[in-house]
Amino acid sequence: MRLFAVFGNPVAHSLSPLIHNAAFTAFDQKDAIYTRVLLDRGETLRVVFERCGLSGANITVPFKEFAFDQADEVRGIAKEIGAVNTWVVENGKIIGYNSDAPGFMEALGYTPKKVLILGAGGTARALSHALIKSGADIFVLNRSEAKLAYFLREKIACSTKSPETDFDLIVNTTPAGLKDDFLPLNETMLKSYFSNAEMAFDVIYGRETPFLALARECHLKTRDGLEMLISQAAISFRLFSPTVQDGEISSVMRTALRLPKEIIWS
Repeated sequence: MRLFAVFGNPVAHSLSPLIHNAAFTAFDQKDAIYTRVLLDRGETLRVVFERCGLSGANITVPFKEFAFDQADEVRGIAKEIGAVNTWVVENGKIIGYNSDAPGFMEALGYTPKKVLILGAGGTARALSHALIKSGADIFVLNRSEAKLAYFLREKIACSTKSPETDFDLIVNTTPAGLKDDFLPLNETMLKSYFSNAEMAFDVIYGRETPFLALARECHLKTRDGLEMLISQAAISFRLFSPTVQDGEISSVMRTALRLPKEIIWS
């Protein structure tokens, strides 16, 4: 039996078990099952992974940088980003990948010109990389200066102070609104940015966050992280099951989301 999991904190809300198990069933991967692991400390990620005997995993907030550091080898764009959201065991080694960047651009569906990214964790790194590759100008805003070291090193515009400029896309990558009713930025400043923006994107899915509610109040187009979840999950699934060549993985996962939420293998 091949066992896979998603690591995070919180992780009880994750729909990854639902969509991955649906794909395993649809593509006759009878030897595979996917579950969730609530992790307390990122330092223990690899230890827990190995004790569980996992063949692969997805890693979400706030452990993507730990996943980068603890992998035996990192491949693809994850090397540039410095954050990993997928682990796969190959020949006894843990190989790290990042599917957030392509997943985000596919879910976004268009190329923005100027983007404000709220937060500076592993997800923000991946999204900034994808957006810069697409030709967008970005600015990363974060409350603490320590997390901005990566962006300063990469010469990406960033600060702990709100920039006095307009953006057509505002992206929340912080956990604000995931298990609370907080905004990622004070309401007055957010409304100021929303007044001249076209879209607000929150990587959180499964609920209308205060960030998206305020954006709708300001008459913006809004998008949550559900399509991003599906896009990046389909990429991860191909890494978990490389013999599957069918191009309908995303469709299978999307259909699975219409099942009762109680049907989540956990």
